[in-house]
Amino acid sequence: MPVKIGNRTFAPRVFTTLLAIVLIALLVSLGRWQLHRAQEKRALFDSFAAGSGAAEPIDLRTAKLPRYQHVEASGHYDESRQVLIDNMVDAGRAGYYVITPFALQAGGWVLVNRGWVSLGRSRAQRPAIAVAADTRIIRGRADNLPVAGIQMGVAAPLIPPFPVVANFPKHRELVQLLNESGWTPAAEVVLLDPQEPDGYVRNWSAPGFPPMRHIGYAVQWFGLALALLVLYIVTNFRRADQPSPRGKSLT
Repeated sequence: MPVKIGNRTFAPRVFTTLLAIVLIALLVSLGRWQLHRAQEKRALFDSFAAGSGAAEPIDLRTAKLPRYQHVEASGHYDESRQVLIDNMVDAGRAGYYVITPFALQAGGWVLVNRGWVSLGRSRAQRPAIAVAADTRIIRGRADNLPVAGIQMGVAAPLIPPFPVVANFPKHRELVQLLNESGWTPAAEVVLLDPQEPDGYVRNWSAPGFPPMRHIGYAVQWFGLALALLVLYIVTNFRRADQPSPRGKSLT
Protein backbone atom coordinates (compact mmCIF):
# COMPACT_ATOMS: atom_id res chain seq x y z
CA MET A 1 0.00 0.00 0.00
CA PRO A 2 1.52 3.36 -1.06
CA VAL A 3 2.45 5.81 1.68
CA LYS A 4 2.36 9.52 0.88
CA ILE A 5 4.93 11.76 2.57
CA GLY A 6 4.71 15.41 1.49
CA ASN A 7 4.72 15.59 -2.28
CA ARG A 8 6.29 12.12 -2.62
CA THR A 9 4.92 8.62 -2.41
CA PHE A 10 6.64 5.50 -1.12
CA ALA A 11 5.24 2.74 -3.34
CA PRO A 12 7.55 -0.29 -3.60
CA ARG A 13 6.65 -3.29 -5.72
CA VAL A 14 6.05 -6.63 -3.98
CA PHE A 15 8.87 -8.41 -5.83
CA THR A 16 11.32 -5.60 -5.06
CA THR A 17 10.37 -5.68 -1.37
CA LEU A 18 10.73 -9.46 -1.08
CA LEU A 19 14.07 -9.40 -2.87
CA ALA A 20 15.37 -6.63 -0.63
CA ILE A 21 14.25 -8.47 2.52
CA VAL A 22 16.01 -11.67 1.44
CA LEU A 23 19.25 -9.93 0.48
CA ILE A 24 19.37 -7.75 3.60
CA ALA A 25 18.68 -10.77 5.82
CA LEU A 26 21.47 -12.68 4.09
CA LEU A 27 23.97 -9.83 4.49
CA VAL A 28 23.08 -9.37 8.17
CA SER A 29 23.42 -13.11 8.72
CA LEU A 30 26.90 -13.09 7.18
CA GLY A 31 27.87 -10.18 9.42
CA ARG A 32 26.64 -11.98 12.52
CA TRP A 33 28.56 -15.11 11.51
CA GLN A 34 31.76 -13.08 11.20
CA LEU A 35 31.19 -11.62 14.68
CA HIS A 36 30.76 -15.17 16.01
CA ARG A 37 34.02 -16.19 14.31
CA ALA A 38 35.73 -13.17 15.87
CA GLN A 39 34.63 -14.36 19.33
CA GLU A 40 35.95 -17.85 18.62
CA LYS A 41 39.27 -16.51 17.37
CA ARG A 42 39.61 -14.18 20.37
CA ALA A 43 39.17 -17.18 22.68
CA LEU A 44 41.72 -19.16 20.63
CA PHE A 45 44.30 -16.36 20.66
CA ASP A 46 43.72 -15.82 24.39
CA SER A 47 44.29 -19.54 24.97
CA PHE A 48 47.56 -19.37 23.06
CA ALA A 49 48.72 -16.41 25.15
CA ALA A 50 47.64 -18.08 28.41
CA GLY A 51 49.43 -21.31 27.47
CA SER A 52 52.82 -19.67 27.99
CA GLY A 53 52.55 -20.12 31.77
CA ALA A 54 53.95 -22.91 33.93
CA ALA A 55 54.45 -26.25 32.16
CA GLU A 56 52.19 -29.16 33.08
CA PRO A 57 54.04 -32.51 33.33
CA ILE A 58 52.34 -35.17 31.19
CA ASP A 59 52.37 -38.94 31.22
CA LEU A 60 50.09 -41.80 30.27
CA ARG A 61 47.57 -40.92 33.00
CA THR A 62 47.28 -37.20 32.20
CA ALA A 63 43.79 -36.20 31.11
CA LYS A 64 43.23 -34.15 27.97
CA LEU A 65 44.64 -30.66 28.48
CA PRO A 66 43.37 -27.33 27.14
CA ARG A 67 44.70 -26.46 23.71
CA TYR A 68 48.07 -24.61 23.89
CA GLN A 69 48.66 -25.58 27.54
CA HIS A 70 52.39 -25.50 28.18
CA VAL A 71 53.60 -29.05 28.90
CA GLU A 72 56.76 -31.01 29.59
CA ALA A 73 57.50 -34.70 29.20
CA SER A 74 60.40 -37.01 30.03
CA GLY A 75 61.42 -39.80 27.67
CA HIS A 76 63.14 -40.29 24.33
CA TYR A 77 62.47 -39.83 20.62
CA ASP A 78 61.94 -42.74 18.23
CA GLU A 79 63.62 -41.36 15.13
CA SER A 80 63.15 -44.58 13.16
CA ARG A 81 59.37 -44.02 12.71
CA GLN A 82 58.83 -40.40 11.83
CA VAL A 83 56.09 -38.80 9.75
CA LEU A 84 56.29 -35.78 7.44
CA ILE A 85 53.02 -33.83 7.17
CA ASP A 86 52.95 -32.45 3.64
CA ASN A 87 51.60 -29.15 2.31
CA MET A 88 52.78 -27.07 5.26
CA VAL A 89 53.82 -23.49 4.44
CA ASP A 90 56.18 -21.12 6.25
CA ALA A 91 56.83 -17.59 4.93
CA GLY A 92 55.38 -18.61 1.58
CA ARG A 93 57.65 -21.66 1.23
CA ALA A 94 56.38 -25.23 0.87
CA GLY A 95 57.56 -27.90 3.25
CA TYR A 96 56.73 -30.47 5.92
CA TYR A 97 56.00 -30.65 9.63
CA VAL A 98 58.28 -33.23 11.25
CA ILE A 99 56.25 -35.48 13.57
CA THR A 100 58.34 -37.70 15.83
CA PRO A 101 56.98 -40.31 18.29
CA PHE A 102 58.18 -39.70 21.84
CA ALA A 103 58.29 -42.64 24.28
CA LEU A 104 57.33 -41.41 27.74
CA GLN A 105 59.64 -42.52 30.51
CA ALA A 106 56.79 -43.88 32.65
CA GLY A 107 55.23 -45.69 29.70
CA GLY A 108 53.10 -44.62 26.77
CA TRP A 109 53.64 -42.31 23.83
CA VAL A 110 52.99 -38.80 22.56
CA LEU A 111 53.58 -37.24 19.16
CA VAL A 112 55.94 -34.26 18.95
CA ASN A 113 55.90 -31.68 16.17
CA ARG A 114 59.58 -30.74 15.90
CA GLY A 115 58.89 -27.94 13.45
CA TRP A 116 58.88 -27.11 9.76
CA VAL A 117 61.46 -28.13 7.15
CA SER A 118 61.61 -26.99 3.54
CA LEU A 119 60.61 -29.25 0.67
CA GLY A 120 64.07 -29.45 -0.87
CA ARG A 121 64.87 -30.01 -4.53
CA SER A 122 62.05 -32.52 -5.06
CA ARG A 123 59.52 -34.62 -3.17
CA ALA A 124 61.55 -37.70 -4.02
CA GLN A 125 64.33 -36.47 -1.73
CA ARG A 126 63.39 -36.66 1.95
CA PRO A 127 64.88 -34.10 4.38
CA ALA A 128 67.46 -35.24 6.92
CA ILE A 129 65.52 -35.41 10.21
CA ALA A 130 67.55 -37.79 12.38
CA VAL A 131 67.46 -37.17 16.14
CA ALA A 132 69.30 -38.82 19.03
CA ALA A 133 67.42 -41.33 21.21
CA ASP A 134 68.93 -40.18 24.49
CA THR A 135 66.62 -39.60 27.48
CA ARG A 136 65.57 -35.97 27.80
CA ILE A 137 62.88 -33.60 29.01
CA ILE A 138 61.04 -31.80 26.25
CA ARG A 139 58.82 -28.73 26.62
CA GLY A 140 56.13 -27.47 24.33
CA ARG A 141 52.43 -26.78 23.91
CA ALA A 142 49.50 -29.19 23.71
CA ASP A 143 47.82 -28.93 20.33
CA ASN A 144 45.82 -30.78 17.68
CA LEU A 145 47.19 -32.08 14.42
CA PRO A 146 46.68 -29.67 11.49
CA VAL A 147 43.49 -30.19 9.49
CA ALA A 148 42.67 -29.36 5.89
CA GLY A 149 40.28 -26.49 5.21
CA ILE A 150 38.56 -28.64 2.56
CA GLN A 151 38.98 -32.41 2.43
CA MET A 152 39.24 -33.56 -1.20
CA GLY A 153 38.67 -37.24 -1.89
CA VAL A 154 39.77 -40.17 0.25
CA ALA A 155 43.15 -40.02 1.97
CA ALA A 156 45.71 -42.61 0.86
CA PRO A 157 46.63 -45.22 3.48
CA LEU A 158 49.82 -44.56 5.43
CA ILE A 159 52.38 -47.24 4.55
CA PRO A 160 56.09 -47.50 5.51
CA PRO A 161 59.00 -47.09 4.76
CA PHE A 162 59.64 -44.24 7.14
CA PRO A 163 59.62 -41.32 7.14
CA VAL A 164 56.07 -41.59 5.83
CA VAL A 165 54.69 -38.56 3.99
CA ALA A 166 51.08 -37.83 4.92
CA ASN A 167 48.50 -35.21 3.96
CA PHE A 168 46.69 -33.99 7.07
CA PRO A 169 46.63 -37.35 8.88
CA LYS A 170 44.28 -37.98 11.78
CA HIS A 171 45.64 -39.06 15.14
CA ARG A 172 44.05 -42.51 14.88
CA GLU A 173 45.74 -43.04 11.51
CA LEU A 174 49.15 -42.28 12.98
CA VAL A 175 48.46 -44.54 15.95
CA GLN A 176 47.57 -47.35 13.55
CA LEU A 177 50.68 -46.67 11.44
CA LEU A 178 53.01 -46.74 14.45
CA ASN A 179 51.28 -49.80 15.93
CA GLU A 180 51.78 -48.72 19.55
CA SER A 181 49.31 -48.76 22.41
CA GLY A 182 49.20 -46.46 25.40
CA TRP A 183 48.99 -42.96 23.93
CA THR A 184 48.57 -40.18 26.47
CA PRO A 185 45.22 -38.37 26.11
CA ALA A 186 46.91 -35.11 27.19
CA ALA A 187 47.31 -33.89 23.58
CA GLU A 188 47.24 -35.15 20.01
CA VAL A 189 50.62 -33.55 19.46
CA VAL A 190 53.12 -31.38 21.36
CA LEU A 191 54.45 -28.30 19.58
CA LEU A 192 58.12 -28.29 20.54
CA ASP A 193 59.16 -24.98 22.11
CA PRO A 194 61.45 -22.84 19.91
CA GLN A 195 64.28 -22.92 22.47
CA GLU A 196 64.30 -26.74 22.66
CA PRO A 197 67.12 -28.56 20.80
CA ASP A 198 66.68 -30.91 17.83
CA GLY A 199 63.90 -28.92 16.24
CA TYR A 200 63.37 -26.96 13.05
CA VAL A 201 61.48 -23.77 12.18
CA ARG A 202 58.88 -23.22 14.93
CA ASN A 203 56.92 -20.03 14.34
CA TRP A 204 53.99 -21.26 16.42
CA SER A 205 50.89 -19.10 16.68
CA ALA A 206 47.13 -19.51 16.88
CA PRO A 207 45.91 -20.52 13.40
CA GLY A 208 43.85 -18.42 11.02
CA PHE A 209 42.98 -14.74 10.84
CA PRO A 210 43.18 -12.60 13.98
CA PRO A 211 39.86 -11.52 15.55
CA MET A 212 40.00 -7.98 14.12
CA ARG A 213 40.04 -9.35 10.58
CA HIS A 214 36.68 -11.03 11.17
CA ILE A 215 35.29 -7.87 12.76
CA GLY A 216 36.36 -5.96 9.66
CA TYR A 217 34.52 -8.46 7.46
CA ALA A 218 31.44 -8.12 9.69
CA VAL A 219 31.48 -4.34 9.28
CA GLN A 220 31.63 -4.78 5.50
CA TRP A 221 28.60 -7.11 5.45
CA PHE A 222 26.59 -4.82 7.73
CA GLY A 223 27.61 -1.85 5.58
CA LEU A 224 26.36 -3.59 2.44
CA ALA A 225 23.06 -4.38 4.19
CA LEU A 226 22.65 -0.73 5.16
CA ALA A 227 23.53 0.47 1.65
CA LEU A 228 20.97 -1.92 0.17
CA LEU A 229 18.29 -0.68 2.57
CA VAL A 230 19.01 2.95 1.65
CA LEU A 231 18.95 2.08 -2.06
CA TYR A 232 15.64 0.27 -1.63
CA ILE A 233 14.05 3.27 0.10
CA VAL A 234 15.45 5.89 -2.29
CA THR A 235 14.50 4.03 -5.47
CA ASN A 236 10.94 3.48 -4.28
CA PHE A 237 10.24 7.15 -3.40
CA ARG A 238 8.79 9.16 -6.26
CA ARG A 239 6.81 12.33 -6.77
CA ALA A 240 3.09 11.94 -6.16
CA ASP A 241 2.35 12.94 -9.75
CA GLN A 242 5.04 10.63 -11.21
CA PRO A 243 3.72 7.35 -12.62
CA SER A 244 5.19 4.13 -11.24
CA PRO A 245 7.70 2.75 -13.76
CA ARG A 246 7.07 -0.74 -15.04
CA GLY A 247 9.73 -3.40 -15.03
CA LYS A 248 11.97 -1.53 -12.59
CA SER A 249 13.39 -3.70 -9.84
CA LEU A 250 16.20 -3.60 -7.31
CA THR A 251 19.00 -5.66 -8.85
